[in-house]
Amino acid sequence: MRTEIQNIINQNTTKTEKIRLLLELGIQRKEIADLVTNGNVGFVYNVYKKYFLENTITNHTVNFTPTVFNRKFGIEIEAYNVDIAILKQVLKSAGIKIEIEGYNHTTRDHWKIVSDASIQGAKSFEIVSPILEGENGIQQIDIVCQVLEQTGAKINKSCGLHIHFDASGFNLDTWKRIYKNYAKLENTIDGFMPDSRRGNTNRYCKGFKNIQNFNNKINQASNLDEISRIFNRDRYFKINPVSYSRHNTCEFRQHAGTTDFRKITRWIKFLHNMCEFSTTFEVSDTTLNGLNKFNQASIVEYYKYRTQNLAA
Repeated sequence: MRTEIQNIINQNTTKTEKIRLLLELGIQRKEIADLVTNGNVGFVYNVYKKYFLENTITNHTVNFTPTVFNRKFGIEIEAYNVDIAILKQVLKSAGIKIEIEGYNHTTRDHWKIVSDASIQGAKSFEIVSPILEGENGIQQIDIVCQVLEQTGAKINKSCGLHIHFDASGFNLDTWKRIYKNYAKLENTIDGFMPDSRRGNTNRYCKGFKNIQNFNNKINQASNLDEISRIFNRDRYFKINPVSYSRHNTCEFRQHAGTTDFRKITRWIKFLHNMCEFSTTFEVSDTTLNGLNKFNQASIVEYYKYRTQNLAA
């Protein structure tokens, strides 16, 4: 995290842009003022107001402001090309509590390196976090990504990035809206994913398009088990329908494998915003511009850029 903060401060750009990027990282306004404006908190607040408050969409049905990221979550990064003993040693030296384990789905109080037969490439592995929380968790991911880059970790089409959110506070209506909102946005989300993670092209993160009467089936479900039966209790969907029964989480499986800290944090915060929005609202505008209804402008601009870049 500190490395990314310093990179932003060193950018040859305006104070306003630096403040916007730091706010997006979740840095407190007082700290940003000390770093960028010689303690001028008012300047920082004006930027916050412009980019984070005035971007709130208000109409007859929606009045939603993206919240600061403070959610409990977990992450799984699939990669290859690193000897896991070396990876463990370097991560420990960087301050990450980490162990090498056999393949398992048990949540630990430490990071773990496990095998995964689905990953192609020599010296493959999956690195799985403990329960993380908010920006402190994001800082740990920053360290892990730096180490993965330092040790030469590689990604290919067989690799994925899985995000788990604590779902203990979700009621049934929230779950239903998460599924329906993701399904409505599926084409748009596919647009900022590589071909290997779109539609139903990947058997480990299948989409919802082939499920007939999907919305009606979700609406009619009276509990989470009935929702999981819509998917034949198969975990290999873009949203894993059995993750709550197994881990008390909502797992998102679509993102392509990456060790890029910026990509990972954008995706985590996009999903966080969608879950927050889904506690009350359903998506009406399924276009890229419609993402503004529940995201900070910087996240929407990032995914517009990704969509254009991948289309090219």
